[in-house]
Amino acid sequence: MRFAMNHIAAPKLALPEFFAMARRLGATEVEIRNDLPDVMGTCKPAEVKAAAGDAGVTILSINALYPFNVWKGDLPAKAERMADYAAGAGARALVMCPLNEGRAVGHSEVVAALEAMAPILRARGLTGLVEPLGFPVSSLRTKREAIAAIEEAAGWDVYRLLHDTFHHHLSGETEIYPRRTALVHVSGVTDPALAVADMLDAHRVLVDAGDRLENIAQIRALLAAGYEGPFSFEPFAAEVHDLPDPEAALGDSIAFVKAQV
Repeated sequence: MRFAMNHIAAPKLALPEFFAMARRLGATEVEIRNDLPDVMGTCKPAEVKAAAGDAGVTILSINALYPFNVWKGDLPAKAERMADYAAGAGARALVMCPLNEGRAVGHSEVVAALEAMAPILRARGLTGLVEPLGFPVSSLRTKREAIAAIEEAAGWDVYRLLHDTFHHHLSGETEIYPRRTALVHVSGVTDPALAVADMLDAHRVLVDAGDRLENIAQIRALLAAGYEGPFSFEPFAAEVHDLPDPEAALGDSIAFVKAQV
């Protein structure tokens, strides 16, 4: 297996420092973001591409186009801007997250959004990574739903799934789709008093022996079923972001996962 780094794992590091840290941890693949930190809003794409080249890392994706399945208002223009930026920065893919606000979005709307987004991605040589969110308020909770929509949109030439271990656990979905998956996001939850239905991004820490999301079981299952892509660390918890030495903590988590898998 191989590991990748999402910038949210160490959001206080400037881009070159983050890239350098990833390399020291043995990762040559990284993800950048448009939120925490907002690389897209603060760095020119050519600067990102040059920094990645200097560090010897590949930019897997930019996180994230939201809400990709509500294709109206300013979303089409936002999608084009993000795709342009991704292409200019040398990224391979764009992460696409569904509406997560307690409102349902019909299957036909998801299909229409995928159909509208596909030519934007194709024209720039990008892959769209569709990431179901397992929260109870999410409008697209399972990979099964995402697959059905991609199938109907005839989009497998340009779309793949993003399997997030946190969201997979929250959704209650047991099936995995390794052949349809291009990227796996890894994070853990260790609070023993927290009900699964109450788990939020703020609870997502690095994976260790106290993990409640069955990360190790998920990773083993994905590998056994033929998944060959990277596993990218994506902790959202402030306690991780505030660590004085994120590199050491990430190294410990990598070592733990390797030992268990």
